[in-house]
Amino acid sequence: MSFDGVLLEGLYWLTLALVAWALVDAVVRPATGYVAAGKLTKPAWVAITALAAVVLFLQGPMSFLGLPAVIAGVVYLVDVRPAVRGVQRGNNSW
Repeated sequence: MSFDGVLLEGLYWLTLALVAWALVDAVVRPATGYVAAGKLTKPAWVAITALAAVVLFLQGPMSFLGLPAVIAGVVYLVDVRPAVRGVQRGNNSW
């Protein structure tokens, strides 16, 4: 394999792991936390992250739908997850 091939393969597995982490986290969080944090509902975020995982698995991050799939996973992890965790702890801090 060339350097480019190794780099793209690593990018594929890294982004797939990132979105899988977002999906698993969305599944295990209680549904009431999403509403209390003012975010989309739990089924919506589970569907978004599951669709992102399927797109990344089938097409990879360097495709037309791959970049929005990565963005969806990152948005969940940096915006929704901390808000839902803050509600569960009783505050809105990280």
